[in-house]
Amino acid sequence: MAAAALREQLNALLSSMFASGLVDEQFQQLQMLQDDGGTPGFVAEVVTLFCDDADRIISELAALLEQPIVDFDKVDAYVHQLKGSSASVGAQKVKFTCMQFRQLCQDKNRDGCIMALAVVRNEFYDLRNKFQTMLQLEQQIQAQQ
Repeated sequence: MAAAALREQLNALLSSMFASGLVDEQFQQLQMLQDDGGTPGFVAEVVTLFCDDADRIISELAALLEQPIVDFDKVDAYVHQLKGSSASVGAQKVKFTCMQFRQLCQDKNRDGCIMALAVVRNEFYDLRNKFQTMLQLEQQIQAQQ
């Protein structure tokens, strides 16, 4: 596929990610850092680190919430960490879901936390899939140049 067509696909994907609220202006800032003569692959590296970290945190949260006695302070600390890393890459939906999740932790609402984890997981998986598609398109565009 020609580089121009791939670039159109990439732009359409990014537009849909912004329009749906998956990402916010912070993600745009990351892209601008790379585009302004920054390190090639900077966004790919940041996104990959975020996805690896979020995967790990979500697994930790699932394990903590399965315990007979939930340590809500520990759960809250992990959710806070995920919220921070989500904010830093512009993962808006994940960040907002984490804000709600933290309130449930503070209320020590186990069932609510389990439901919030499911929502965070779904939002993250949706975002991760879009990021993976974005990275694949960028690699294909690079290969064409």
